[in-house]
Amino acid sequence: MPELPEVETTRRGLMPWMEGHRIRRLVLRNRQLRWPVPEGLEELLRDAPVRAIGRRGKYLLLETPRGTALVHLGMSGSLRVLEGTPPAGRHEHFDILLDDGHCIRFTDPRRFGALLWAGTEPLAHPLLARLGPEPLEAGFSGDYLWQRARRRRMAIKPFLMDAGIVVGVGNIYASEALFAAGLSPRRAAGRISRADMARLVAAVRAVLERAIAEGGTTLRDFRHGTGEPGYFAQELAVYGREGQACPACGSAIRRITQGQRSSFFCPACQR
Repeated sequence: MPELPEVETTRRGLMPWMEGHRIRRLVLRNRQLRWPVPEGLEELLRDAPVRAIGRRGKYLLLETPRGTALVHLGMSGSLRVLEGTPPAGRHEHFDILLDDGHCIRFTDPRRFGALLWAGTEPLAHPLLARLGPEPLEAGFSGDYLWQRARRRRMAIKPFLMDAGIVVGVGNIYASEALFAAGLSPRRAAGRISRADMARLVAAVRAVLERAIAEGGTTLRDFRHGTGEPGYFAQELAVYGREGQACPACGSAIRRITQGQRSSFFCPACQR
């Protein structure tokens, strides 16, 4: 599933192609995505200038003078920049045609992505209103995470992946950050000290920033805006490496299941 670095990489890849350009029209081939594409969206976006492309969590925000459209990549979605409008394949559900002849094409084999309208106050949209702070912004700190975790028995990994606590820390990056911080994914969030939470926040930021710099993590389906894969998978320390040697101590990496998701960790380095 595309996580925050993949979505941020997509945003940065699309910015030079879309910002300052006008959407000539939206071509919808399938309205039945994760949620139905709203009726009338084609007219709302027709001839609309793109002021900016923002991001909140894993949602892309296409800002126009009329309001903001939300795009979510789902589990296997991608947005790619194309010259002209080549014939669309089975899983290519919509095109955003720009005034300079380029086409932004959305592909999603599993149809868990979304294209929605958030109006003039996008952060008040029900999908965005209750999200926690962004992990790369000042509101996400060791003190904040420690306060939110107090008296919580939930294991730290699912706690860190709760979008109401902090947005965009998905399965891959939670495993990698916990390894970097030396914390077991099974530790109760409420039993982690303030100092350890500060170390975990620093690790989350470092892992996400490094992944963004490498263009995200391509494990199967993800491609960013220009069609290139992400390369952070080559730097993963624990994720997907069950039975392999820990890069720090040489112990075998273990895998457990938490909340129906695989967690990878070093039993020697992470306590």
